[in-house]
Order: sequence, then structure tokens, then C-alpha cells
Amino acid sequence: MTTAHESVALPNLLGKLPRESSGKLPGERAVTLAKDETLFERGDAGDGCYWLRRGVVTVCAASTSGEQRILAILGPGALIGDLAMIDGLPRSATVRAIRNCSLTFVSRAAFTAMLRRHPELHTEIMATLAARLRQSDEDMIASSFLTVRARVARALLQFARHLGEETDRGRVRIRHRVTQSDLAAMAGVARESVSRTLGVWQREKVIGGTPRDGYVVDKGRLEREAEAMA
Repeated sequence: MTTAHESVALPNLLGKLPRESSGKLPGERAVTLAKDETLFERGDAGDGCYWLRRGVVTVCAASTSGEQRILAILGPGALIGDLAMIDGLPRSATVRAIRNCSLTFVSRAAFTAMLRRHPELHTEIMATLAARLRQSDEDMIASSFLTVRARVARALLQFARHLGEETDRGRVRIRHRVTQSDLAAMAGVARESVSRTLGVWQREKVIGGTPRDGYVVDKGRLEREAEAMA
């Protein structure tokens, strides 16, 4: 699974890898994904990574009863399944397109062969992983001080950022069904807390509409809410 900060680190690493005469990475190929099509399922072989060039995908997990929950929403520039390049373990989540997507796939086999030819690249990988671990620690510390409302605001802003359309007076219409369970999973809080928070925001006119037809949100207000510390 790839988080927001991961989508910055590994494309920089890929950009430093040696290209073939065509300008492509060894093992690179183009992949297209139609809306609602699955890129891979949890448990699938980790045979490489995907660089999302265009479109939007969701990263999902399923409960033992088979119920799906969105964990993250990724847009252009994100790297998907990148840890498989290093450990080769099965996919840890399911990734599905919610808009038509164009991606670049780089195989783990080609990446491993490249490392054998260019052992100096191990230094770049170690630096990338160290930066990721440091960022994860900083994110965890920061989120531990956020209010519940701030966590829910950050989750809702993911939908607005990747699936929203600007309307008027700084409001954004989210053209996607947003469930309280998805927001709870993304925010790391109880669904009841999400319900209470949304109820307050509806009364305060921070959000309007319905989860099924799409919320209309005050983006500026949500951004301020997202910075609130406990």
C-alpha cells in the first residue's frame, strides 16, 4: 500500500535508474485501466510496481465478511505496490480504478536484474527507505495530536482533492459515494465519531448533500479543521 508521502519518494528513485536507449526503464510497459476495473487484489503476487500517470484509484481492504473499506485514494504521480519491488511479498491491499487510468508498470524481475548490474543503487534504496520510515514516524506523531474532527476532515479532503469539482464560493462537489465506514477507516476513528462529526458539519453548513448523491463541502473550512490539534 502506498501513502501520500510514498508517492513522492519512489518516483524520485525511479527517475535515477538507468534507462535503455529508448528512454524507458528495463521491464517498463504501459497499462490502462477502465473505471471500476481492479488493478490487483490483496494476496496477488507482488511482481512489480505501478506509477499512476493519469486517473484515480482507491486502496481497499476487506473484512472477514467480505465488506470493502477504502483506506486511501491515490491520484496522478502516486506509486502503487512499490514495496513489492524490494520484498516480493503478496499485495497487502486491493487497488481499483474509480476513473480511467494510465499507468507505467516496472517489473520486480527487471528491477532486481538492474540492481545486480548497478550495485551502487542500493545506496539510493536505503536512503529512500530511511526517508520513508522517518516520514512515517513524523506522520504518526503528528496524527496522534489531531482531533477526531481533524482526522475526518483529512479523510474527506482526500475525496475532495481527487474526486471533487469546484462549484461556487470555495465549495467542492464530490462526485462519488462517500460512506461513514470508509471515512472511519481512512481517519482511523470509530464510525460513530464520523457520524457525530458529519452531523455537526451539516448543521454548521460545512457540508451539504448526501453520501449517496455526493457531498458538497466547504474546502477552506475543512482545511482549517484538518489542522486542529487535540
